[in-house]
Amino acid sequence: MSEAPCVFIVDDEAPVRDSLAFLIQSADLAAETFASAEDFLSYYEPYRAGCILLDIKLRSGMSGLELQQELRRREASTPVIVMTAYGDVPTSVQAMKSGAFDFLEKPFADQTLLSRVCAAIEHDAELRTLETARREARRRLSCLTPREREVMELVVSGKANKIIADILEIREKTVEVHRGHVMSKTGAGSLAELVTLAMTAARPTLV
Repeated sequence: MSEAPCVFIVDDEAPVRDSLAFLIQSADLAAETFASAEDFLSYYEPYRAGCILLDIKLRSGMSGLELQQELRRREASTPVIVMTAYGDVPTSVQAMKSGAFDFLEKPFADQTLLSRVCAAIEHDAELRTLETARREARRRLSCLTPREREVMELVVSGKANKIIADILEIREKTVEVHRGHVMSKTGAGSLAELVTLAMTAARPTLV
């Protein structure tokens, strides 16, 4: 999807939601507000780019920390900026361990919030770019047969054809054929490109 980034504001106090939305929109960013974690989850789609501003002390339903944990369970990578008026160390540590991108104690300066929101959105964009590259690399490698993948893995590890033949107990000529198929099927124009492709595909999913 190519929609503009959005800042999702989850806070159970209407005046806070409204003021944050106004501030975000004043910086030419889209903002959407939610009064509870449940409201947010019923609306949220992982493909939406942006970040989440989350009050950690939601007074009804799921807590902010429980929402973070649910997002991790869903393998959502959208950065979360936790907000709280109770900036104690244990809560801060727990929020960061749950995957918070940042932690803000209320009240905070408008510029402080905006700078961290922009950093979170930039981080989200970088993650999405890397994830797109990973998926494309895996798609390109998915057409390889099991034997071709074995040959590819040995090739990208720096093994010469003769060594690969000895390891796989096949003829060197057969290795050359498989190697040609690997380059052709993946569209890699060089060994360097094939190595980059394999490394990109091997990256873990970014959550």
